[in-house]
Amino acid sequence: MGIEAITGRYVTVEVEGRALRIYFEEAGQGRPVLCLHTAGADTRQWRHLMNDAEVTAANRLIAFDMPWHGKSLPPEGFQTEEYLLTTEAYIETILAVIDALGLERPVLAGCSMGGRIALQLAALHPGRFSGFIAIEASDFQPAWYDIDWFHRPDAHGGEMGAALVSANISPHAPDVERWNTLWMFMASGPGVFRGDLSFYTKDDSLIGRLGRIDTAKTPVHIIVGAYDLTCTPEDAQRTADAIPGATLAVMDELGHFPMSEHPEGFRPFFIEALAKMPAGKARAEAAA
Repeated sequence: MGIEAITGRYVTVEVEGRALRIYFEEAGQGRPVLCLHTAGADTRQWRHLMNDAEVTAANRLIAFDMPWHGKSLPPEGFQTEEYLLTTEAYIETILAVIDALGLERPVLAGCSMGGRIALQLAALHPGRFSGFIAIEASDFQPAWYDIDWFHRPDAHGGEMGAALVSANISPHAPDVERWNTLWMFMASGPGVFRGDLSFYTKDDSLIGRLGRIDTAKTPVHIIVGAYDLTCTPEDAQRTADAIPGATLAVMDELGHFPMSEHPEGFRPFFIEALAKMPAGKARAEAAA
C-alpha cells in the first residue's frame, strides 16, 4: 500500500522524421534494463517487477509505451493514416529512446513482439546493448487468425483482442492478474493491436539474421511459457537452436504474458535471466 517507487515521465524523440512524445516509467538503480511491452499493451505489464525492491536494488528498470500505446500519443496527423508497425520504425524508436535517456548499453528485455525485436537488435545493433532477454520470442509466427477482425466497424477491437489473447494466459495465473492483463487489450486504441500484429505476423526477416548473433559478445536468453499458443516452447527451442550459444528456459505454469499474468511465477525466471547478463550474476543472486 502507499506510494509506489515507480516514477513516470515523458521524453520527446524523433522517429522517421517526426516528433514523438514517449511516456516512460522507471524504478531502481544500477544496471539499466530496458523493458518492452507486448503487442496492444503498455508498460503496466512490468509494474510488478518494477515494484520489486529486491530486483530494483541493483537494476534500474525502465519501460516505455510505444507510440500509439498507453500514455504515448500517436504522432500528429494520425487520423489520416493507418497504423502498421514495421521492424525499421520499431528499432528506430527503441534506439531513439536509449539515446534520449542516456542509457549506456542496457540489457534489453522484451516480451512477444518485444522479444522478437530484441532478437532483431541482437543481430543488427548488438553493440548498443549488453545482453538480451527475449521472452515469448521466436524467429517468425505467421498469423493463424485474421488480424482485420481487430479493427472493424461492427466489432469492438479491444474486446476482440482480449478474447484472442485470453487463450494464451495460463490457467495457473491468478484470476485478478488475468483480468488486469486482459484489460490492457480491452483499452487499446483503435487499430493498435492490429497494427502491431502486422509487424509480428508478416515480417519474417529475422529468420535469415539469427546466424549473425554473437552471444560471446552479447548473451541471449530466451524464456517461454508452456501455455503459450502463439510462441510455443517448440518455436522458442527452434529459435534458440539457430543462435549459437543462446540459452532457453521453459516456464511450466506460465503463458504468453508472464510478467503481468503471473508475476510471482515469472519472478525467479527473470532473476535467473538477469544473472546471465554481464555484471549481473552476483547482483541477481543477491536479489533472489
